Amino acid sequence: MKKIIFTGGGSGGHVTLNLSLIPYFLKDGWQVGYIGSKTGIEKELVCRIQGVQYFEIETGKLRRYFSMENLKDAMRVPLGVWQAFRIIAREKPDIIFSKGGFVSFPVVLGGFLNRSKQIFMHESDVTPGLANKMSLPFVSTFFTTFPDTEKYVNEKFRSKVKYIGPVLSDRLCNGDAEKARQMCLFSADKPVIMFVGGSLGAKSINSAVRKNLGNLLQKYQIIHICGKGQIQRIIQEGYVQFEFVDKEFKDLMALADIVISRAGSNAIFELHSLQKPMLLIPLPTGSSRGEQMLNARAFEEHGFAKVLADEELNDLGVLTDKIDEVYSLREDMIENMRLSKMKQTTSQELFEAIVNG
Repeated sequence: MKKIIFTGGGSGGHVTLNLSLIPYFLKDGWQVGYIGSKTGIEKELVCRIQGVQYFEIETGKLRRYFSMENLKDAMRVPLGVWQAFRIIAREKPDIIFSKGGFVSFPVVLGGFLNRSKQIFMHESDVTPGLANKMSLPFVSTFFTTFPDTEKYVNEKFRSKVKYIGPVLSDRLCNGDAEKARQMCLFSADKPVIMFVGGSLGAKSINSAVRKNLGNLLQKYQIIHICGKGQIQRIIQEGYVQFEFVDKEFKDLMALADIVISRAGSNAIFELHSLQKPMLLIPLPTGSSRGEQMLNARAFEEHGFAKVLADEELNDLGVLTDKIDEVYSLREDMIENMRLSKMKQTTSQELFEAIVNG
């Protein structure tokens, strides 16, 4: 039986693609393992899948800035490399697939030290994340979502780059809007907006939603996906909160007229595939390397979305005004997405590309 080991974690964006690929390998008879952290969201999501063995390693966050925490994590990363090395030596996978995030570097390096010949890596954003940059010398193929990513890769590694466009799964297809309407106890005579803060939530967005709730509920019904541990006791007609949504997410998405989201590449390309008008609120520069702003501006230039800076959320009324603007332009945005021609890859096509080397 052939074996594959997946890795990636720290946020939902570093797990989603793996979750869409795993069923294809299981169906094809592969033995599937996953190396992740002890407490990350990847463990929670992957351990739900029957037939996948989950391996825990120590992880240290890879930071681009000085922090005293770097001293602690400097010890965890080598330990994680050693643990990943031992797991890979024992399991002897035919393929390693990395989606990025700080847990992935020890796995890629552990695979390289085991002389694994087929190590694949994927980047969703325009610029490679730090873990992927560090991993690049040790992988055989580097799949990218944006063609411009190659510009941010050292010339000696550019032969590894393979542009495939966004990888679109069918996890959000065929959603049942009426089922979601009944679940939320919403009426049919008022538009629905959905806030998605990501798997870990977004405190600034959550705070802005609650601050503007009275004004928003005059015009819209609201689905608010807050993130783990961030639900507040607010009971108002036309407003529902969820920590995290899995199977019902496609139904909720089918019900939403517009979506307010961060600007991670996985999320916005899924919204594009569903032709959902977007208000994008990228992570502020201090909390990221700026990749979300690049993603968001690209979508705004194509007429798929409007962009609101995170720091503008503090101004009362700005969020409501921007949502009103997106809602008024929703038909134009839908048409722009319908007519756009961009390279896309399905999960099945990526599965075939990995298997065929």
